This record gives sequence, structure tokens and C-alpha cells, in this order.
Amino acid sequence: MALIEIEELSKSYGELRALDRVSLTIEEGEWVAVTGPSGSGKTTLLNVLAGLERPSSGKVRVGGTELGGLRGRQLVLFRRRSVGLVFQQFHLLPYLDALENVMLAQYVHSMTDAAEAAEALRRVGLGNRLRHLPQHLSGGEQQRVAIARALINHPRVLLADEPTGNLDGVNEAVVMSLLADLHRRGHTLVLVTHDPAIAARADREVRLEHGRVAAPAEVDRDGRDGQELLTDLWRVLEEEGGAVAIERRGVAAALADGWLRFDDGRLHLTADGRARAAAAGRRFRPGETLIARTLEAPGAEPCGRAAPLAPPIVNQVCAFLDHPRQCPHGRPIPPAHGCCYPRAVREIS
Repeated sequence: MALIEIEELSKSYGELRALDRVSLTIEEGEWVAVTGPSGSGKTTLLNVLAGLERPSSGKVRVGGTELGGLRGRQLVLFRRRSVGLVFQQFHLLPYLDALENVMLAQYVHSMTDAAEAAEALRRVGLGNRLRHLPQHLSGGEQQRVAIARALINHPRVLLADEPTGNLDGVNEAVVMSLLADLHRRGHTLVLVTHDPAIAARADREVRLEHGRVAAPAEVDRDGRDGQELLTDLWRVLEEEGGAVAIERRGVAAALADGWLRFDDGRLHLTADGRARAAAAGRRFRPGETLIARTLEAPGAEPCGRAAPLAPPIVNQVCAFLDHPRQCPHGRPIPPAHGCCYPRAVREIS
């Protein structure tokens, strides 16, 4: 079911046309990444969906509500009830603590509920930071407060404009893990980003160029699918000593790529495949540990199914977590030279 419907949307500022006859639909529960160069219209599109900007022409419907027909208080009510906004800048009030910043959003919507606000902060892993002022929170913690604030009134869609743009690699991983968890729970996400690794986590990428949709195609999922396959091959062949059926999806391609070989009636990882599979395990398992520790999540997702970490920050996250030896499911995290302590490398390898 389409939650957002955009038909021939244009938005102009004088002679400048920021959006030029954009048409697309976003399904309920879908995660869409909006990408494109600076000035391509990404933020303008988000602002129109949030009711912060009025279309110059065309139609925009969110949850069946035609935004072009809303005026004054109707727009205010739409923003309160239908959308949650997360920005690159956190926009927290500096003299209110984390709990009060979330409760302020409740007050604007209807009435405050301290218990509900506290639970929202606990869901983003900040149950022990309720009374901290923004200046006493890290950038990642401030962004998680902003996400809790955006979700407190149960909006139908979460709009995020470069939500990790001001964060370091570790905090980016924490926030992206949180957004991925929200998506798994059924939230609709529209996220503006310039980072291809972040866009690849979405269900679909919409690329804007010069205000027009340039590439509304599905994101190529082979990269993640390949990582999941390699992680499963590592688990079954290296850790459990089991067998993998040659008919399994992806195995033929792995054989063609030289990751697997068929010998003595069984599939085996080649040296290249073993190195790739170990690296894949390091992308998934520290990510699962990060979710479990920072968001206080139980790690109930099947092992190897959490959103993988981007390759450049795997070792950084591993060091941040003090080089864990196991993921929350009890499976060993493959070591990497130059990252894990030598003792950990000897024990795991």
C-alpha cells in the first residue's frame, strides 16, 4: 500500500527550479534512500513531504492527505501527527535534558507523558542518560535523542536529512543500526544521504539530478546477499564442519568467482573464499555486538542477518567494543591482524 504518492511535483524559488516534475511512490514500511549531488533537490523534496515547503505544482499525498490543500493550522497538525523529522543538526534545546527534549515534542502534539518519553529513550539505548543535558551527551547520543523525539508521537513516516553527517564512524554505525532496527519493526523511512554505503542499506534508492529523478531503480542487493552467503559458508564449513548443498542459491556464482571449490564430493572454501568469508563475518558480528551493547537489544535476529558494518569502520568498531571475541549469538568473531589483540587472535584462530 502506497503511503506517499508524488505526481509531477515541481518546486521553484524564483528562477531556480529545485524540483522538476518528480513522480514516485513509497510503500508503507519501505526504506527509501534519496541520493544525488549537492543542489539536486534532496532536502527540498524532504521539506515538501514534511509540509515545510509548498509545491509550486503537482500533487503530494501522505497517508491519503493532499498536502497542497492544507493551510495554516492544518499543516501544523499534519506535521505533528504524520511525520517525524531528524536532521544533520540535532536541534536539541540546550537547557533541557534528554527526557525534557522528548517530552517537549509530546507537549506540542497533545500532552506530556514522562514514562512514555523515558521508554522511548530506553529503546534507543539511552535509559541511563535521561537527565543529561545535550552538552553532556556525545554527538551520537544527541542524534539518538533526536530520533526518540521524532518517534514519540508515532508518526507514519520518519524523514531524515543526512542524520549521520556530523558523526564519527562509530556513532554513525550506532545510529544506522538504530534506523535499520526501526525499519525491521515496520517504520517507513525516507533518508537523504550522499554516502553510497548508507544508501545500500535501504530497500530502494531514488537518485535526484538537477531536480529530476535520474535513477529510480532498486538498489543492487547482490553485495549484501554475497556477504550473507559468505558468512553462512564460514559458519557451516569452517565453524560447524558441515556441508553446503551445491544447489543452494549463490553457490554457483561463488564457484565461478573462485570462492569455493568442489573436492571429494564436498564444497570447500578456497584460500580467497576463506579470507572473504572471515571478512564478511567481521562485518556482521561486530555490528550485532554493537546493537546489543549500545541499544540494549537482545540480538534476537538470526546470526548474520543484522545490517553489516561498512568495511572501513569494522576495525574501528571492534576497538570501540574492546575487541569482543563473540557476537551476541555466541559465535566467534573472526580476528584481523592490526586490530584485535594478539591474545584474542591466537584464541579465536
